[in-house]
Order: sequence, then C-alpha cells, then structure tokens
Amino acid sequence: MDAPGLGGLNWAVIIIYLVATLGIGVWFTRRASGGTDAFFKANGRIPAWAAGFSIYATTLSAITYMSTPEQAFLTDWSYAAGNIAIFAIVPLLVIFYIPFFRKLDVTTAYEYLEERFGPSIRVLGSVLFVLFHIGRVAIVIYLPTLAISSVTDINPALVAGAVGVLSVVYTFLGGIEGVIWSDVVQGIILLVGAGVILVFGIAALDGGLATVVSDAAADDKFISANNWKFGGAAAAIPIVFLGSVFNNLHQYTASQDVVQRYQTTDSPKSTARSLIVNGFLALLTIPLFYGIGTVLYSFYQHSEALPEGFNTSALVPYFAVTALPAGVSGLLIAAIFAAAQSTISSSLNSISACVTVDIRDRFFPPKDGLPRTGVGFSRAVIIVVGILSVSVALYLAATDQAQTWDLFLSITGLFGVPLAGVFALGIFTKRANTAGVLGGLILGAGLAWIVQEQAGLTPFAVSTVAFIGAMVLGYLLSLLTGLLRARGDHDVLPLTIYGKRDDYTRRVPTKPAEPVAMSASASGNNSDKQGNDHD
Repeated sequence: MDAPGLGGLNWAVIIIYLVATLGIGVWFTRRASGGTDAFFKANGRIPAWAAGFSIYATTLSAITYMSTPEQAFLTDWSYAAGNIAIFAIVPLLVIFYIPFFRKLDVTTAYEYLEERFGPSIRVLGSVLFVLFHIGRVAIVIYLPTLAISSVTDINPALVAGAVGVLSVVYTFLGGIEGVIWSDVVQGIILLVGAGVILVFGIAALDGGLATVVSDAAADDKFISANNWKFGGAAAAIPIVFLGSVFNNLHQYTASQDVVQRYQTTDSPKSTARSLIVNGFLALLTIPLFYGIGTVLYSFYQHSEALPEGFNTSALVPYFAVTALPAGVSGLLIAAIFAAAQSTISSSLNSISACVTVDIRDRFFPPKDGLPRTGVGFSRAVIIVVGILSVSVALYLAATDQAQTWDLFLSITGLFGVPLAGVFALGIFTKRANTAGVLGGLILGAGLAWIVQEQAGLTPFAVSTVAFIGAMVLGYLLSLLTGLLRARGDHDVLPLTIYGKRDDYTRRVPTKPAEPVAMSASASGNNSDKQGNDHD
C-alpha cells in the first residue's frame, strides 16, 4: 500500500497546532518558576472544569483514540461498559480518598503511603509509577508514530520528534499549569476531530445514519444478549464493568498523573466537580469513539474495501488521509498528536514530581534546613526522561522490538492495580501494616501474572483478581504480622475513614522547617498557601 502524501494545507494545520501547544508552555513559564508548588500543583488556581478536562485528556491517549474505534469496528460496543465505571467510583473518590490527599496537602499520591505505612512503601509505589510511565511514554510515542507513518508519507522520526520533543519543551517550560491548559486545548481538538470523522463518515454513506444503524444491527455491532453471558466468545459486560472499576481505582487513587490534578484546584469541592466533568466527558467518549468504529465498519462495507492485510490499528488515520478533504485530514492527524501529547506531558510532569518529592526532597533535604525555591532539578528530570522515552520510541520504530518493551510494560503494570489495593487497605482498615501490605502487593501482582499467563483470562478479569487478591492477602498478612510484633506508637486512625475528620500532624513535614498540623476541614482553604517554598 503506497502511503499518500499529506499536502500543504494539512501540513499547515498540523504545524499551527504544534506551535499553539508550544506557545501555551511559553506563556506559563514565569508562573511555573515559583517553586515546586507552582510547578507541580499550580498553587491551586486551576478551575474545576479545566482540571476535569485535563484528567480526561490524560487518561485518553493516542492509543485509545485509535484502538477504541478499532474495537467497535472489529467487534462491538461491549467495552463501553468501562467508560461507565468511572461513575461507580466518583462517590468513593470524593468521600473517602480525596479528603486524605487534601488533608496531607500531598504533592504525590505516595506521600500518603509513607504516613500510613512508612518510607519503603512510598518509595516502592513511586518507583513503580516512574518505571511504568517511562515505558508508557515511549509506547504512546511509538504506536501513533507507527500508525501514522504507515498510512502517510511522514517520516517516523519526524512524527516521534514532533510528538515527543515538543511535549518535553512545553512541559519543561509551563509546569503542571502549562500541561493542564494544553490538555484543555488538546481535549477540545480530539473531541472535535472525532466529531468530524462521524459527520463525514455518515454523510459519505447512501442512507446516512439509517444505513449505519441497519448494518450494525444486522451484524451485532452494538450490544447483544451474548455480551451478558460469561465464558462466551463475546466480552461479558459485567466482567468489563467490574474490571474497569478496579482499573479506574488504580488510575484515580494510585497513579500520580491523575492524583496530581486533585491538588491543582482551590478546594475539595472543586476537585469533586473536576471528577464530574471528567465523568461526563468519559460518557461522551462512548457515542463518539465507538460510533467512529461502527460508522467506519459500515463505510468500508459500502465503499472500496480496506487494502489486503491492512493493520486495523491504523484505521482512523487511514480514513483521515484517504477519505477526508484537505485540511480536515490534517485536523485529524493533529487530534491524534493531541491525544498522544496530553498523555506524554502529564506523565513527564508526574515523573518529575515523584523523583523530586519522593526521592530527592525526602532523602536528600537541604543541609542548611532552608527550603529550596528553584525548579531546575525538576525540569532536568523532564529533559532526561523525555530524551530517554523518545530514544526508546525511535529504537522501537527502527528495530521492531516492541514485544520486548511490551514485556517490560506488562511486568511493571502488574503492580498497578494491586497498588490501588494498598491504598484501599490504608484508608478502609485500621489493622493493615507495612509488612502485610507489602506482601499483599507482591502476592497480588504474582496472582495477576498467574491468571493472565496460565488461565488466559481477559484483562478485566485479571484486574479484578489483582485488586481483590492484594486487598484480601494484604489484610490477612497484616493480621498475622500484627500478632507477631508489638503495635507501634504511630496513630493511624486519622489516616483511615474512622478518623477522616481528625487533625493529623505529618511525620514527614511538607516543608523542611517544621511540620504543619492540618484538619480535613481546613485543607481546602490552606492548600494553596502551604508548601509554596518546599522545593
């Protein structure tokens, strides 16, 4: 299959988009230079709706942008149950999780783990996040690069450079505030892009939407009775939903790239509103992205067929460059870039937060006891991780070694959902202890690997087993190890739901000078005042 050229108008649209995202980073450079509170938490000045847009854009990568329509094209809409799962956990997040992150005024999610279980669990959680997201950034650069270069004449190195290097630059310059406002722009572009595909795809068919619905109904492309059965060929909706609940618990409670957004708003109520905005955007994803797959299925039933041996992962960019007018197809390529960059920039800033706060500031505080005021180290981390990730992506594109990298991602990713189980044990139980949750984390990951490799269960079933396994085994091991040694003098009650409203003085101070006692009710008012100089 000869790759078509993009043409001058499409290139102009893509370049305008890339320059605009770079401009956002430049605009917020001065604000991001006011210490790590500004660089990582925006001093709590992000509006709730923008934070919600950012969470949405962060969780929807370019891989999702292309794979969700592919899923609907090849099978049906059953995986859409996963998009609804976010509403099942929003009440849990608002009532039980966010109050603790706000009470402690954390920069990273893993600061809670130290207060509850000690430094070893904090460092383990932080390092696992860093390793996984270094790999994830490389994959988020590599897969869209592969898909776009397979259906256009764009050089793969140019795609990887445009997506990766520019993400590094505007993340380096603008900090989390630049990242979030870039996410807003990118989120709008990717939603508009999806809408454009739907409109043009339906308009190109004789009979329009009626033809799409007729084809989809005839070939079971929506939801059928088989989707509610366990063990059948079709995806079982209850398993998809339950597994997605646990996957979302990982993303929204134990993954720094999302948790970091909770501290960028001015109060817990604003954080709750941001999650509601994100939830409605996740609902909008269902008709948009699953709709694209169904529309394209009908389109290629009635127009010329896809090339023989076509890789359906490139379905969306292929349709964009072969069926859409000049300029519009450039917008679609820009939308794929936007989906990739929103994920990359969020990961880069969050990795930098983990390395800066969980490693450097925790174990190498200033010798003179004075707070650090610069963000040079944090920006240096972004550059190093960005160069590493772009290099890996280019290496994968040149050598076709993606399977090896997928193995790395699968190994580190196995700990993600069990780590969410550790957070749940810390918040919902008083008896969970360090030894118990560490054992539960390891055994939960091991159990996930066994059922994934040996039982051949779906990823959603694996997530369910991983979370429940880590929680149950972690709790039982905590009971056992609690009987074998004396209880420590550290009062964990304020860090659990049983003492959610109790004051708590951090064992590890947020500022080098002195610890600060905070209450849940006061955290919203003080979150943008405390720690402004803790770097």
